[in-house]
Amino acid sequence: MKDPYKRRYLYLMLSIFGAVGLSIVLFFVVYRFQGVGDAFRKLEDILAPFIYGGVVAYLLRPMCNSYERFFQNHLPKKLKKMANGLAVLLSLVSGILIVYAMIIMIAPQLFDSIRNLWLSLPGKMAQLYSWAVSTFGENERLVSLFNTIYNTVNTELQNWTNNTLEPYISSVLSIVTGVGTSVWKVLMFLYNLLIGLIVSVYLLSSRKKFARQSVLIVRSVLKPKWAELFLSEVSFVDRMFGGFIDGKILDSAIMGVLCYVGCVIFRFPNALLVSAIVGITNIIPFFGPFIGAVPSTLLILMESPIKALWFLIFVLLLQQLDGNVIGPKILGDRTGLSSFWVLFTIILFGGLWGIVGMIVGVPLFAVIYDIIKKLVRRGLYRKDQMEVWEQYKADYPDEDGVR
Repeated sequence: MKDPYKRRYLYLMLSIFGAVGLSIVLFFVVYRFQGVGDAFRKLEDILAPFIYGGVVAYLLRPMCNSYERFFQNHLPKKLKKMANGLAVLLSLVSGILIVYAMIIMIAPQLFDSIRNLWLSLPGKMAQLYSWAVSTFGENERLVSLFNTIYNTVNTELQNWTNNTLEPYISSVLSIVTGVGTSVWKVLMFLYNLLIGLIVSVYLLSSRKKFARQSVLIVRSVLKPKWAELFLSEVSFVDRMFGGFIDGKILDSAIMGVLCYVGCVIFRFPNALLVSAIVGITNIIPFFGPFIGAVPSTLLILMESPIKALWFLIFVLLLQQLDGNVIGPKILGDRTGLSSFWVLFTIILFGGLWGIVGMIVGVPLFAVIYDIIKKLVRRGLYRKDQMEVWEQYKADYPDEDGVR
């Protein structure tokens, strides 16, 4: 269309049509929000095997790439075509063996610790109460405070037993006896997990092909300039999520091992259970150390109040070691977010998606923050106000170094 006026009117009509269409879609989503949510949950249930497979493939991809590079460098020339297949097989077997070894080594002892703790809990609470009365007997306010805490804990434990533990045991018994819908749920989970492992094999073996196909689609739809920007941003998202999550898992595993070694050396009770809590909660940024320290300290408090105090000091020192030495060595400054934005992100996405939101929220918000920063910089450039940006960077040279 060579006539500029007709072209302008055409773009105007398309813009109006797009705005009206988006308004209708937005109104439908808001008006039928419950129905849209149900549709997404149903779609999530249908695609669960692909979600599981995608997560497994994404976590195993760095290991698979390392194996493939090793085979490419050491296999004979005639066998190098098998490098990708061998890398996929070996990475999947390695992942399964790691999970199996962790379950075999940790699960029995963890189960015994929880069972023994549960059986001895009333007696431990009574001993703790007697210790508080004998220690702070002359201070009525402290005794009253401890008495309130003791009664609250007992009430909460009773409510948890009646509302959570007993229904869970009933569901387990229904699985054993083959009665109820829990059997179907367990079978569906195992089915989704099995199909997910098969999907992960396909994703890992074809990861390079899928990546090339995605690049072809992007370049066929967008202009070269925008295609390069889009692909650059996707690469940044991949580095942010992959590096952060893999690094955080490794960091948390190291913290769990160090905590267990320290608990064994200092003879803290429930060493394996406490270390598992500290290691698992450490995956959550910022709040993780505090979330793990509270129940762990309470578990030791029921055994020995003095050891609970020493454990609290020990875990604080351990978290300082992680925050200043181990964490920066493994993760570096991957997100580039200040402490305020990390706190904001964890509260926001934790409220939306729970524990998963706390874990993935930080890299997700880092990507959003990076996009907004690029848009601001581009807007200043188009308005010939880059001196404002340069002045900001000069005043805050260490601020927001995302890339």
